[in-house]
Amino acid sequence: MATRYPPIEPHASGMLDVGDGNRVHWETCGNPDGKPAVVLHGGPGSGASPNWRRYFDPERYRIVVFDQRGCGRSTPDAGVADLSANTTAHLIADIEALRHHLGVERWLVLGASWGATLGVAYTEAHPESVSEVVLFSVTTTTRREVDWITGDMRRVFPAEWTRLRDGVPESMRGMRIIDAYAELLDDPDPAVRDKAARDWCAWEDTHVATVPGYEPDPRYADPVFRLRFARLVTHYWRHSAWYADGELLAGAAKLGGIPAVLIHGRLDFSSPLDIAHDLAEAWPGAELVVVDDAGHGAYPGTIDSVVRATDGFAAAGEA
Repeated sequence: MATRYPPIEPHASGMLDVGDGNRVHWETCGNPDGKPAVVLHGGPGSGASPNWRRYFDPERYRIVVFDQRGCGRSTPDAGVADLSANTTAHLIADIEALRHHLGVERWLVLGASWGATLGVAYTEAHPESVSEVVLFSVTTTTRREVDWITGDMRRVFPAEWTRLRDGVPESMRGMRIIDAYAELLDDPDPAVRDKAARDWCAWEDTHVATVPGYEPDPRYADPVFRLRFARLVTHYWRHSAWYADGELLAGAAKLGGIPAVLIHGRLDFSSPLDIAHDLAEAWPGAELVVVDDAGHGAYPGTIDSVVRATDGFAAAGEA
């Protein structure tokens, strides 16, 4: 079975000015003359950890990893910044700006969770820039998906969802819960913002915990990270990533010339399997890989499947 490749360090990095006062941190690893690949991390707002580098053979790939607007090492911090210039369209433009900056003609796109939504959106906007796509823990960030996570999953975690609901003041209970939290996270009172971020991240740790042995995300203990993360997630989710219902799924029908592998855990109840299944059905030639014992995120079987996919695309290019 495949495993992640050993840890590696970047051979180049920098901050790219993408406009609107934003600077995006990027790094390149692996073989400078290798097959280009770009990583789209999850969240929105998670930032790119060093583990993302390890999904690729460093002898074969030129690996580009970057922190999306407002998170990780990019500036300004979305925990305190205005978010009006932080939308899916802005992120797509940033990816293209980075591609041009690095002199890449076409690259493989790897994305997970929110990064899968962004990967589909970017590929539909710039199919000429994409050689292959590998997505795992697939989402498309539709209103249906958001309402499932923030409302319907009460059926799976009723007590935990009640605590999420109780974090919303009575005066705001008529709002969608995603809208209420977005407003609380933008409150002028820092104590209100911090409590909302704690409550939101406690729910984030709950709705993905569908496989025995799940460990809570230690990053949520950091008040700076959790506010940044919660603000970006609620901002993107309340707007359904700024796409009309079904728009990304319909657009996938035009991507038949771009090979894609979609990898999803059968136990991912946070983003149910029908999301990946429907996207694979809509994307001509896309391969769906279902990992029976995996939930949402980087489980062993999911990691194996991602590495097999990137190895396979590297080998196909060499052939």
